[in-house]
Amino acid sequence: MEHEKNKEYEYGGLTINGFAMIFFTFMLIPALLVGSLMLFMDNAPALGVILASVLLVVFIMGCVGYFVQEPNQARVMIFFGKYQGTCRKTGYYWVNPFMSRKKLSLRIRNMDIEPIKVNDKIGNPVLIGMVLVWRIKDTYRAVFDIDSQSLGLNGSSVSNSALEKFVRIQSDAALREVTGQFAYDDTDSNTEELTLRDGGKEINELLEHKLNERLAMAGIEVVEARLNYLAYAPEIAAVMLRRQQASAIISAREKIVEGAVSMVKMALDQLNKEGVVELDEERKAAMVSNLLVVLCADEPAQPVLNTGSLYQ
Repeated sequence: MEHEKNKEYEYGGLTINGFAMIFFTFMLIPALLVGSLMLFMDNAPALGVILASVLLVVFIMGCVGYFVQEPNQARVMIFFGKYQGTCRKTGYYWVNPFMSRKKLSLRIRNMDIEPIKVNDKIGNPVLIGMVLVWRIKDTYRAVFDIDSQSLGLNGSSVSNSALEKFVRIQSDAALREVTGQFAYDDTDSNTEELTLRDGGKEINELLEHKLNERLAMAGIEVVEARLNYLAYAPEIAAVMLRRQQASAIISAREKIVEGAVSMVKMALDQLNKEGVVELDEERKAAMVSNLLVVLCADEPAQPVLNTGSLYQ
């Protein structure tokens, strides 16, 4: 694919230490004055004018072309429209003053993508947002492969807000694509299916992969992408909350019934083992029914005492 070709390379042109160039440049001022005066005194005014003019041009050129570069910064060097390489050296330097220098930050950037409304796999509207960590990896693509007007290549630096706008738009598209592949929660048809709510690491890895595919065209690398907000849209949130509550109540009831049956069985086995009382099948059924009512009821049971004979 075209965007996989790396056209970036290191700048190999002339770079001079800035402090050394300052010393050299401002030493030209006395040389210019002394040389001109000596030639005038030696009755060679024409040669003096030529020498003074040359030194003046060199001095003017020496006054421009300086730049300071910090760690994790780069400058794309352009000489009359032709790419000359990317300078990643740190420090104070002087280069050809006719060389255009587009400044780029290679530092890691953090972006909070606001929650957007998207339909999940089964059509439920959900609100989903994420945190994105990214940086510029290929300076050539970041400067030349994206429209300069939309990116804001003004002056000697690339507009950070324009780059962030590009990343935000592509992140929005990738987030919609990934969300549409999964349901928000477990579906009745397949409880083993990966969902947005419990996907966790798998969802984040897929999201990061999709983002890298989309942002590679701009020379941008995604360091990390993870969901930080997930909820049903307001129009269905109340209904889905009742559904979740019903599911939780059913699960709780299952546990209660399971425990009640175990306790009833234990009570019957204990009565039979110790010979406390002998019960026929009908009375066992009545006892089981009463115990289940007591154990499974939401409110405390009201006891009724039977003072008559067990066999009456």
